[in-house]
Amino acid sequence: MAYSIAKAVVIKQGNVFFLSQPEGHVPLTREHGFGLYYHDCRYLNGYELMVGDEHPEPLAARSSEGARAVFQLTTPEFQSVDGRTIDRETIGLKWERVIDAEACVMHERLDIQNFGFEPVEFILRMRFRAGFEDVFAIRGIVTESEGKRWRPRWIDKRLVFSYSGGDGVLRSLAIHFDPLPTAVKGAGVEFRLAFKPGESKQLRTALAIDEVERPVKRPAAHFRSSVNLPVSHASRDEWTKPETEFDCDSLLLSRVMRRSLMDLQMLKTSLGGDEFFAAGIPWFATLFGRDSLIASLQALAFWPETPAHTLRLLARYQGAEVNGWRDEQPGKILHELRVGELARTNKIPHTPYYGTIDATPLFLILLSQHGQWTGDLALFQELRSSVERALEWIDRYGDEAGDGYVSYSGNTKNGLLNQGWKDSGDAVMTSEGRLARPPIALAEVQGYVYLAKASIAELFERSGEPRQAARLRAEAEALRVRFNRDFWMEDEGCYALALEAGHRPCRVISSNAGQALWAGIVDERQAGRVVNRLMQPDMFSGWGIRTLSLQERRYNPMGYHLGTVWPHDNSMIAAGFRRYGFDEEARRIFVGLLDAAIEFEDHRLPELFTGFARSEYGVPVRYPVACHPQAWAAASVPYLVQISLGLTPKAFEKRLEIVRPCLPDFVRRAEIRRLRVGKGSVDLRFERNRDGVLETYVSRVAGDLSVDILNSPA
Repeated sequence: MAYSIAKAVVIKQGNVFFLSQPEGHVPLTREHGFGLYYHDCRYLNGYELMVGDEHPEPLAARSSEGARAVFQLTTPEFQSVDGRTIDRETIGLKWERVIDAEACVMHERLDIQNFGFEPVEFILRMRFRAGFEDVFAIRGIVTESEGKRWRPRWIDKRLVFSYSGGDGVLRSLAIHFDPLPTAVKGAGVEFRLAFKPGESKQLRTALAIDEVERPVKRPAAHFRSSVNLPVSHASRDEWTKPETEFDCDSLLLSRVMRRSLMDLQMLKTSLGGDEFFAAGIPWFATLFGRDSLIASLQALAFWPETPAHTLRLLARYQGAEVNGWRDEQPGKILHELRVGELARTNKIPHTPYYGTIDATPLFLILLSQHGQWTGDLALFQELRSSVERALEWIDRYGDEAGDGYVSYSGNTKNGLLNQGWKDSGDAVMTSEGRLARPPIALAEVQGYVYLAKASIAELFERSGEPRQAARLRAEAEALRVRFNRDFWMEDEGCYALALEAGHRPCRVISSNAGQALWAGIVDERQAGRVVNRLMQPDMFSGWGIRTLSLQERRYNPMGYHLGTVWPHDNSMIAAGFRRYGFDEEARRIFVGLLDAAIEFEDHRLPELFTGFARSEYGVPVRYPVACHPQAWAAASVPYLVQISLGLTPKAFEKRLEIVRPCLPDFVRRAEIRRLRVGKGSVDLRFERNRDGVLETYVSRVAGDLSVDILNSPA
């Protein structure tokens, strides 16, 4: 990409989203990720505003309500219609955008004011470009297209762009104006505007997306005739209403939590009536098995309804046959679902694509955790056949090497070579720097399988099937013993990244061992050594734990999975530290991520950032094409709040346990309100006493619920 999207201003509602530069523009040059997207298609890939012959200069940009953005611009020196040079900062422009996903429209209002002492008349130009590119074409993965782009036309007082896709779908973008432009020139319009001193005027536009799923010869007759132009938007409070509320006296933590919860709301997307967290904008704004499951796990305490929808949706698409094109196998949970032209014409296998080794055990883990929060077996019973098929996949198809570990060989033709969460082609290697040879068994995936079997066993037992529960627990324990024997590196005090072909350990220090702690598969005797190894300077950058040690041959602080820092990875590792009692180390990770969030716009943690040490630059160095918002990054701080406060649901027993609550030292007071556990809810207050110890107070309990405060606070 020629343009970094690291500072993109993003708005989204439902399935429609828009990325622009901080001045509100979408570059008219190619090779960038900005634009207006819907259903895996970028409808608008160029949009610029000019006053005279100059671009306005940005002063401020905000997108704090999710579906709404506001840009404050001013003018540099420019030429008026009569040839006069108008001083800089004479004209102010407030550019407001709101997405209405139900109507598939992006409304805009441009308020223009002359702050000068003299009248001024100038030409305001808007230029557009509509490429109708599939997201896979933008990313350079697939470039072929069989469709036809029509020339822009002025039809019924609208500027209309259209594309007849190779999939038989007519996609169109109709741009409405109020007032109408003075002139229309190809793919642009002009307004001749005259202002008295201090005078203000307003221009409104509406960019309306449309899809017609039938072949047509001439597109003009199929455009919608009108769009409501008034700009309206949800209040900020409507974007920050998770069922559970959090408040604290730390301005930093409050702002990061607010941004995180707003981003999760923003990323909520629906498919067939079921809601899920889309993985990330712009590249992964769709249903992802692994990402949607992990984000739902992280956000369970704050968004308790979304996991059930996500599980039902993934069960609906659960693998039913052996299909090499899509990496599908019976019982397997999908990796990624796409609905754009390239998917519909079978140019890509994402219909859905199943090339993930970890979504299936994560499906079982989320279902188990949902049960612990709700105390209800209804969803387990509803999805019972999907659970059994997932367990069968783990034991039959997942164990590709036949050695008791879930492994993969990868798809070298049309899919993913690596199929864990580190799925770039160079993410799994040996200590010599050679790429690992398949079949590959990843360390954290064995942890997921262990946790899946151990936790789903309780739901079987509570459903009156103790034999099935006992079998699953025995299989989990046997896996735990094998894992600690085969993956452990005594000389390194850590677990190997993976086992490659021939049962050979990839003797590489990586963050994967931290996620093994999260899953609980790590032997208690080894946990302290793993924590210590991960917190050494070659792994802990000061902002977070790197994906790969800087001592490894393939380390690259800018490599996607070769040394970067991922917030979701760190939140899970911190949870693993807490599981084994290493509270101070978990707190260091929490503080590092919060400190990093200060340096990003709106305190939004991106998908990832580079692995350069905090001591080297003093600020986290951006990864230029990281998704933001991104679901499991947005859910990371809410999850860190949950695990730091030790909120442990036991809804089947009508209990909430609070285990060793701890928070960063700069947080003196925190409150959790309307935390739902089973059919009850509770308000909690945490305060530091004079000795700096965080004490817990139960402010309110509703329903049949008891609260147990366990162990000494940290």
